[in-house]
Amino acid sequence: MSVFLGWFLGLVLMVVVAVAESAKFDELFQPNWAFDHFIYEGDLLKLKLDNSSGAGFGSKNKYMFGKVSIQLRLVQGDSAGTVTAFYMSSEGVNHNEFDFEFLGNTTGEPYSVQTNVYVNGVGNREQRLDLWYDPTKDFHTYTIFWNQRQVVFLVDETPIRVHTNMEHRGIPFPKDQPMGVYSSIWNADDWATQGGRVKTDWSHAPFIATYKSFEINACECPVSSVAAVDNAKRCSSSEEKKFWWDEPTLSELSLHQSHQLMWVKARHMVYDYCTDISRYPVTPAECVHHHH
Repeated sequence: MSVFLGWFLGLVLMVVVAVAESAKFDELFQPNWAFDHFIYEGDLLKLKLDNSSGAGFGSKNKYMFGKVSIQLRLVQGDSAGTVTAFYMSSEGVNHNEFDFEFLGNTTGEPYSVQTNVYVNGVGNREQRLDLWYDPTKDFHTYTIFWNQRQVVFLVDETPIRVHTNMEHRGIPFPKDQPMGVYSSIWNADDWATQGGRVKTDWSHAPFIATYKSFEINACECPVSSVAAVDNAKRCSSSEEKKFWWDEPTLSELSLHQSHQLMWVKARHMVYDYCTDISRYPVTPAECVHHHH
């Protein structure tokens, strides 16, 4: 019995060590640039954009598979020209990346969220939604879930985008590069609002994005360079260890989630690269085969 108990505790320890989870900013993240544009107010973190600089932070560690979430209240009032981003990214020319980009607008006009997926350094997979609530009034939860079968973008637990593994059709899928978690605010008035026609009005500065309740429930990877295959193996379930993100029920959306995604696309999607024939006269392969 004691041998079994020792084995079991060792298994539990193995899984716990590999998974990071916390709600405090400074345990998981650190400022990356413009330290003087960070404002700390109790449990709240505020990033400030003015005409001298934006600001950004990143995770202290890299991760493969799992879930990352933040609660965010976006810039209030006239936010035209500003972009607040929350994303995961690996490093290098052939990097992978999962993006939330929140595009500011003039007062009273809807905030848009643009998502994008980069695989082996190739992006250009933009989708854009008008949000069904005012993201400047209160905090909302933005989540990226990632396993070997799919990448899911969620807003308040509602899926707004799924990128499915279709390697069996010869389409690359991001599953072998550890990724950091990042967020930033910056001026992008050359493209962000109405295609760049509406510029940032600096008389409304500073523009403030407010964060709280950070969560990373994912497989932490060593900082030192480790072969991709070793990281993938380390973060994948086996007979010796089981990770929650490999549960069969998480290999695809539930029926309820599929209905939620259909509702989001039907009611709120305003741009989809898959249907942009001016950019893609030939429909991208993943769009042809994608179920969602």
